[in-house]
Amino acid sequence: MSKSALVALDRDHLIHPVSSFRGHETKGVTILESGHGAFLRDIDGNELLDAFSGLWCVNVGYGQESIVRVAAEQMSRLPYATGYFDFGAEPGIRLAARLVELAPAALRHVYFTLGGSDAVDSAIRYITYYCNALGQPEKKHFITLERGYHGSSALGSGLTALPTFHRKFDVPKENQHYIASPYPYRNPVGNDPQAIIAASVAALRAKVAEIGAERVAAFFCEPVQGSGGVIVPPQGWLKAISRTCRELGILFVADEVITAFGRTGPMFACAAEDVEPDLMTIAKGLTAGYAPMGAVMMSDAVYNVIADSDGGKLVVGHGNTYSAHPVSAAIGLEVLRLYDEGGLLANGIAQGPYFAQGLQRLLEHPLVGDARQRGLLGALELVADKATKQRFDPALKLSERISSAAYRNGIIFRAFDDNILGFAPALCYTAENFDLLFERLRKTLDMVLEQPDQHSRLQ
Repeated sequence: MSKSALVALDRDHLIHPVSSFRGHETKGVTILESGHGAFLRDIDGNELLDAFSGLWCVNVGYGQESIVRVAAEQMSRLPYATGYFDFGAEPGIRLAARLVELAPAALRHVYFTLGGSDAVDSAIRYITYYCNALGQPEKKHFITLERGYHGSSALGSGLTALPTFHRKFDVPKENQHYIASPYPYRNPVGNDPQAIIAASVAALRAKVAEIGAERVAAFFCEPVQGSGGVIVPPQGWLKAISRTCRELGILFVADEVITAFGRTGPMFACAAEDVEPDLMTIAKGLTAGYAPMGAVMMSDAVYNVIADSDGGKLVVGHGNTYSAHPVSAAIGLEVLRLYDEGGLLANGIAQGPYFAQGLQRLLEHPLVGDARQRGLLGALELVADKATKQRFDPALKLSERISSAAYRNGIIFRAFDDNILGFAPALCYTAENFDLLFERLRKTLDMVLEQPDQHSRLQ
């Protein structure tokens, strides 16, 4: 089908996620056609360096033939198996067991979903069931971080603390609350790690006291905040927050949808601080985007309360048609093998310092106020004034200019509306890929800086 025909069909029929419907109709779709390694190719034949792993997810890079092979083999053998009625299939069973081997020791049980949003939704439902089963029906309040992202489901969107996901959706609900993001670059207490940790702990304690500990069910957080601008807390922050949740008698839920599977270095970000959550949500890198899948991992303590409720005789009324889908699970097993035996996890760890150095060198650029990263998850924050950290006038639409210039320079990354640039290169990146990333990124920033109206506002 011709490009023009595809663009017209897309405009007329396909709703895109997190988009202005009319704005997308005007702009039109950018059609991607193929990918290999760290590179994508669009329908016009332009080669693009993907510095965002699709949507934080293609951690293994494009075109991994072994994944294609196991998917085809599983589709040929058994393309679908329901998990209802006590049925199951080998790939889902093996994947659950493998995840338990790899995850923090407390997490012993796995419920599979289609992605991150419904993993969060499932976690909320299971926590609600858990509190009711404990005879604590008043425990219905949830706390998350400002700038946090926990999906866009009917429940999870209220835990998300980004205005776009609230506007006209009637969230957050009255039982959904936030405390300040640790955000070292813009934290009122400054950038001292211990002061930031202490401030977050104090804020969590104060919020729980305000609501009443007997009414708070759980605290959700990302080890590194992704869609909120790649906010990297100080080392020790996650451990201190999880410990505080224990002391306050509330569940601690780690949302590792973005940070798991080598994105921040280890297989799970929690492992870096020896944190054992009560529940953990995962997706994205679980199948590296090659098929839809997410999961909720659950501790024995939570599982057993749910399992023993009502004498263990009644069904727990939560399920998805495609839970533990055998093709997705087979892909997940192969992706996990590539992280380990394929050397991708080790390569990501080895390349992390080189990635960090490249970001730090860009602090010399007139537009860049902050550079931050953990593992292969990073960001540059652009400011109008480095001394005052003043943000750019939204009327400039700087993020749109940057995205457009980046595409012309053959690179894809995330330009957030508040002029934070997010990066999530695949774990297969080489030093040469990183050199190309930073060459094209610097060229992009220079192009935007030299635009006449932009340049005048920086003088």
